[in-house]
Amino acid sequence: MTNEYKAESITVLKGLEAVRKRPAMFIGDTSFRGLHHIFQEVVDNSIDEAMTGYCKKIEIKLNNDGSITVKDDGRGIPVDIHPEEKRPAVELVMTVLHAGGKFDHKTYQVSGGLHGVGVSVTNALSEWLEVRVSRDGNIYKQRYEKGIKVSELEIVGKSEKTGTEITFMPDKLIFESVEFDFEVISKRAMELAFLNAGLEIVIENEKINDKKTFKYEGGIIEFVKYLNRNKELLFQDPIYISKENDIQLHVSLQYNNGYQPLIHSFCNNINTVEGGVHEIGFLTSLTRTINDYIKKNKISEIKITGEDVREGLTAVVSVKVPEPQFEGQTKTKLGNSEVKGIVGSIVHQKLNSFFEQNPDIAKRICSKAIGSATAREAARKARELTRRKTAMDSGLLPGKLADCQERDPSKAEIFIVEGDSAAGTGISARERKFQAILPLRGKILNVEKARMDKILKSNEIVSLIGALGCRIGDEFDISRLRYHKVIILTDADSDGNHISTLLLTLFYRYLSGVIENGYLYLAQPPLYRVIKNKKSYYIRNDEKLELLLKEIGRENTTILRFKGLGEMDSDELRDTVMNPEFRILKQVTVEDAVIANEIFDVLMGEEVEPRRQFISKYAKEVENIDI
Repeated sequence: MTNEYKAESITVLKGLEAVRKRPAMFIGDTSFRGLHHIFQEVVDNSIDEAMTGYCKKIEIKLNNDGSITVKDDGRGIPVDIHPEEKRPAVELVMTVLHAGGKFDHKTYQVSGGLHGVGVSVTNALSEWLEVRVSRDGNIYKQRYEKGIKVSELEIVGKSEKTGTEITFMPDKLIFESVEFDFEVISKRAMELAFLNAGLEIVIENEKINDKKTFKYEGGIIEFVKYLNRNKELLFQDPIYISKENDIQLHVSLQYNNGYQPLIHSFCNNINTVEGGVHEIGFLTSLTRTINDYIKKNKISEIKITGEDVREGLTAVVSVKVPEPQFEGQTKTKLGNSEVKGIVGSIVHQKLNSFFEQNPDIAKRICSKAIGSATAREAARKARELTRRKTAMDSGLLPGKLADCQERDPSKAEIFIVEGDSAAGTGISARERKFQAILPLRGKILNVEKARMDKILKSNEIVSLIGALGCRIGDEFDISRLRYHKVIILTDADSDGNHISTLLLTLFYRYLSGVIENGYLYLAQPPLYRVIKNKKSYYIRNDEKLELLLKEIGRENTTILRFKGLGEMDSDELRDTVMNPEFRILKQVTVEDAVIANEIFDVLMGEEVEPRRQFISKYAKEVENIDI
């Protein structure tokens, strides 16, 4: 056996081989998110053209064969021969990782795709990709397969227009699924149209013959109005702040009478979902300006914090920076230290001027923040009292928790169970070594309509927080979580679904780290037990029940419908829900925060009419109706 390490031991990956070998290094993962990331890389090129003022329209089409097309009316990727590489520029852009027009700031002053790997990564991870470029009076075409050129650049027609059209088919060998989500892409198209005032984006789905057009002359002002459309507003028109120097800043904000903040930040049209210095600069300055106004006008003696200022705030913060420093290729957090001070200074100056000119709105915003501060102080006292009286942070566990023996969180799981009866069965059915059971009585508080002081008065929520060990809200600490599988187990009926929704709302709003780390799951208990020839089948819904009865026949078949988990014996519950070998768990994820937030607003918020419209719209898609 030899262990020599020589030059021949070094593997050299040529062209785009490295991308295909380790795709997650470039796009984060190869699941749903990664698939949509390679689409985003193509769209980013068109958006960069729009930011320079050359592109007025982008067309996106989900094709019948599963491929996707992005077409713009920008200048078109250059097709002339590169002086050093001796190849057409478009070929370099498509096949070389660090090739593009975004490094010297002559072609693009600002850009989202500054890592220079963008569309070439899409090409590498596609079964095939075709690019068509209209410029210089001609239409040029080139085709690639798995990132490799399979045809020379050729002229295939004449055109007086300019632009780029890219069509690609994601590689089934790379991605878990190659089916694009029309709604997710539509939301992103709408978002980009909001961020680029006047840009028209058309998206079409050939499979379902659906087409949508997005164009907003009001830009992010209309974005804030859209996000707040189902809310009771504190004042009618959003506040707008903008300034364009080396760093361009556009901010729009509006308050509603709710409690949850909704802040979206962007840098060069990239959704910085983890925030960053631009978001921090905005929020710090907003807090300072409100405190200054309260003190100057002697409105209150109370000290306002950032948490108070965020209550009921809806805001969009968009910056355009020549040299953005993103954390990672997936670009989820902005790190340029100088941006924080610039954003803060502009916001403070402009917002202070707005408050002086609009004292009525200023006083409403201040009153909202003061109300939050008062409730926060009440919540602090409630938290301290709760800790003394309960297990929330005392090191003791709630009495009704049937804990497991395992102390390694990565090996432990907890079932949050609806009712004492189901909990009793669950305790009998569980594997005590690693499975804990926590029963909840009735429907917990709807936290969408409550502040923290009220939430901490809920015995069921306090018991849950105590069992999990990770605290709640701004004190949340994922490292303290006692179980890395938190499983919601409720009846498979309408009441059970309602309880699940209430729990999901709690986790989404106040324990979001559990979701973000992939620790929250929904159990899938059966609705029916079908018995034939001494063999049992467990079925989750009516549709699958009917399919089973084509298959096995109805004659001499017994169908039992479970009204609740409490009706199942321990063996049934163990076999269908608790045994890791046979059970089905659905992991809870948030792929798109805008969509998730809208759904929680509609289903759990104060306004009744949007909820009625939602039910009317989706009533036909309901599989199980519990009457």
